[in-house]
Amino acid sequence: KYALRKINKSRFKIENHILNGEELPFENNSFDSVVSTYTLCSIDKVESALQEVHRVLKSDGAFFFLEHGLADNPKIQKWQHRLNKFQNIWADGCNLNRNMKQLIHDAGFTFKELNSYYQKEDLRILSFMYEGIAVKGEKKID
Repeated sequence: KYALRKINKSRFKIENHILNGEELPFENNSFDSVVSTYTLCSIDKVESALQEVHRVLKSDGAFFFLEHGLADNPKIQKWQHRLNKFQNIWADGCNLNRNMKQLIHDAGFTFKELNSYYQKEDLRILSFMYEGIAVKGEKKID
């Protein structure tokens, strides 16, 4: 309801769609950009959703993302793997241990920008962030 009120007051044309990320009902190469914030952790078939993002982006389009996931520290990773099943239940399907960098790369993206860091105010097992811009490109990891 809050989002719809904002959409109705916007100066821009905004279309609101409630969709399944694994099957987007849009034509190939139809979007200039796609934005994902705190979403990829919860999608059941995240690989399919990322393939869909790749499919609907124009060849010069950009995928902007801010996601939490698998930490860069093996000790923290160990706890993320141990606690993931509890996180799934407690946080409605959210996963602590997804390697967002690898998942995005494997979907056919190249990183134009990629920053990884821990949010200071959260527990380290919950707060490893992937923030960046990815574009369609060769399957090489940066």
